[in-house]
Amino acid sequence: MDLKVKIKKVADVKTPFYSHKGDSGVDLYAAEDYLLKPMERKLIGTGIKIEIPYGYEAQIRPKSGLALEHGISHANSIGTIDSSYRGEIKIPMINFSDKPYKIEKGKKIGQMVFTKVEEAVFEEIDKLEETTRNEQGFGSTGLE
Repeated sequence: MDLKVKIKKVADVKTPFYSHKGDSGVDLYAAEDYLLKPMERKLIGTGIKIEIPYGYEAQIRPKSGLALEHGISHANSIGTIDSSYRGEIKIPMINFSDKPYKIEKGKKIGQMVFTKVEEAVFEEIDKLEETTRNEQGFGSTGLE
């Protein structure tokens, strides 16, 4: 079954598409040019608005090639677009490198993956069920 997502362009950008059969995400493109200075954060528009069906979300993820080759990522790592949001999708870009990076209109700046959303119902209790891990947190499994 295909998930139908309605799209409205608010700038002259490519419509997202799956590059290869079986890809989990579609690329998103910059709707503007911007010179991102080292350690600077800037909200960059993608030029699209979408209508996600209730019960789903869109996750906006960084491009690994931008991170590895240029030190460019998203300031919030993974962003969530809720089904009730109707504004332009914008990505908070960050430059972790020591060189300015030119974001160019029409170039890839992120990817979007759609996922099913489950609504949790919380039940307050006095004690949680015990596990072999319990409250052991960071580093609890060691490095070997």
